[in-house]
Amino acid sequence: MSSPPTAPPVSPEAPPRPPRRPGGVRAVLAVLRNAWRGLTSMRTALVLLFLLALASLPGALLPQRSLNQQLVDQYFADYPRLAPLLDKIGAFEIFATPWFAAIYLLLMISLIGCLTPRSLEYLRAMRQKPVATPRNLARMPHHAEGVVDGTPEEVLERVRRRLTGWRRAEQDTDGARSVSAERGFLRETGNLVFHMSLVGLLIGIAVGKLFGYEGQIVVLADGSQFCNTSILGYDSFRPGLRVDGTRLDPFCFRVDSFAADYLPNGQPEQYTAELAYQTADEVRAGDTATWRPYTLSVNHPLRLDGERVYLLNHGYAPRFTVTWPDGQQRTGEIQWQPVDTTTYLSQGATKFERPGIADEAERQRSSIAITGLFAPTSSGGNVVTSTFPDLLAPEVAIDVMRGDLGLDDGRGQSIFSVDQSKVDSGELVRVARENMVPGQEITLDDGTRIRFDDVTQWAALQVSHDPGQVTVLVFAILVLLGLGLSLSVKRRRFWVRVTPEGEGRTRVELGGLARTDRAGYGEEFDRLRADLLETPTNGGDR
Repeated sequence: MSSPPTAPPVSPEAPPRPPRRPGGVRAVLAVLRNAWRGLTSMRTALVLLFLLALASLPGALLPQRSLNQQLVDQYFADYPRLAPLLDKIGAFEIFATPWFAAIYLLLMISLIGCLTPRSLEYLRAMRQKPVATPRNLARMPHHAEGVVDGTPEEVLERVRRRLTGWRRAEQDTDGARSVSAERGFLRETGNLVFHMSLVGLLIGIAVGKLFGYEGQIVVLADGSQFCNTSILGYDSFRPGLRVDGTRLDPFCFRVDSFAADYLPNGQPEQYTAELAYQTADEVRAGDTATWRPYTLSVNHPLRLDGERVYLLNHGYAPRFTVTWPDGQQRTGEIQWQPVDTTTYLSQGATKFERPGIADEAERQRSSIAITGLFAPTSSGGNVVTSTFPDLLAPEVAIDVMRGDLGLDDGRGQSIFSVDQSKVDSGELVRVARENMVPGQEITLDDGTRIRFDDVTQWAALQVSHDPGQVTVLVFAILVLLGLGLSLSVKRRRFWVRVTPEGEGRTRVELGGLARTDRAGYGEEFDRLRADLLETPTNGGDR
């Protein structure tokens, strides 16, 4: 019976073995490593880029709340079943959805992780010399050889002059001297610039989303002003993630007039608004006398202090004057909402509270709202509709409501309508219905007179602040330049080997290889062969 094996002796000088990682930790690290490798592969970056383009399609095909809420409302009216389903996935605010931001973020990480090692490899390749001359040039796609007059040094000097602009290196092997040359390295530069510019483009867009903002306001075109001092002055305001609205540049502008040109079929041809503005520095200095004129039109924004002011839309604001029996008078003028953008038939509500009444209940019972439709070019007749968007024959069809408008309830309500619950409860009742043209007046049952004075146009403007716009522009240009280089430049290699061939004669062997697309390189190689092999005795291009 054999004795049991004994353990080998352990040297006292042997270092202790490092503790092994638990199996669970190794598995987690392996998963993370493989996930990072997959995420930072070029294939994943291309897939994410395709997904980003695909996810952006609804933003181009569907109306977006950030651009035109009215078109979104119209889409809901036209497609009452489909629109709520699309709204659940954020189709009407694509670029603010979490899933779009996730694709965007993953693409940025993938591109950075993919391009960083590639950039380092490219920089190392730039410092390296062209590859050495192959031993057998006859196996190259392009090959020629011949014997020419002149010593090897003279032939090499002619080669150096001919290959000016090529990256080249010379070798001396087994009595033969050779030149390795390479051209078209800008193709890789173009690829690198293109992909790095994509990263810069994404960063510029991200900076704009973080530190930019957009706000919409409606300003009457009668000399009314707007100052960018607080978000409270905006009708709607969409701040970036790092914007709280407390550090806005306090510039001001005034809308003096608005003009719209239309084609005979009613299609708008040109919108222009005459503005006067003050810069933030002038406002801070308290300069109220300096106003700079500017003609604002579509696609020609006013640029000042890092902000841009765009002209989005326009509409009409009927002006009414209410005179109560005791002689108290109030004039109201507020924008009405277009319901038909082809003819600018508009709806709205102009609301009045009776002045000089201390009793709150009495004041609420005597409030007046003028609601209805406005036609800039009325069709005439009992039913008012608009036939043309320009202000040619204005007319309103109004309902005069009297009672509690709910203005003191502390609840928000639309400026374009009255609180329907007040109508349903009987707190707000209709006391008159009339079609009116400018200058016409009606009298209510209690002696209150309502006059339709005139119509003022309003301009819908957007103030945009995007600190990343210059960055986006620069990198967008670099994307095009990089793409142009990568598509137009072709990488190719060229080798020359010279060997002495008797007194005053040299054998020259040429080889060429296209690293990318071979189209066109044969012609270039033929020109090089014709310049370097003046009197070939044998050989040829293959």
